[in-house]
Amino acid sequence: MSFGTIFVTIVFVAILIFSSYLLATSTIFTMNTLSQSFKKANDMQNGKLKTEIEIVNVSVSNAQNITVVINNTGKTKILNDDFKYIDVFVYYDIVGAAEGYTFKWIPYTETYPPENNSWTVVSISPDSVNPRNFDPDEQMKIWIRVLPRIENGTTGWIKVVTPNGIFASSYFFT
Repeated sequence: MSFGTIFVTIVFVAILIFSSYLLATSTIFTMNTLSQSFKKANDMQNGKLKTEIEIVNVSVSNAQNITVVINNTGKTKILNDDFKYIDVFVYYDIVGAAEGYTFKWIPYTETYPPENNSWTVVSISPDSVNPRNFDPDEQMKIWIRVLPRIENGTTGWIKVVTPNGIFASSYFFT
């Protein structure tokens, strides 16, 4: 064998070893990334399975103030910082409009009383553990202010959706 053949063989073996190393490293990285993704997806699904809310009372006053009482009947707490991710939807008949129903997404505000077309937390009870967080077995009262006003003597609908997508809905009567 000549030196050229030996050199080519050594280079070929080196390239083969380096390629095998790259393949193994990228495979391990990909498996690690997929494993972390599956874990996050599993944690999210587990959180959904443990989350449950129930609307126990809805009342309307002054044709624009809706008070909703919600029970946390699940095992997941909703942090105060996550209230902005709670979606509230309201469907109701507008005052003075013929067939004037409206469907609105109502954003969270920390302002008390809430501004028009926003909602805020009035109280959480009992709030002994983790103050201002909506823990399991606690009851949260929220105040929603809507504009235009709600037609008196009509039926409306409200839906509250937690940050992880679990919801409760209820009809209300004015």
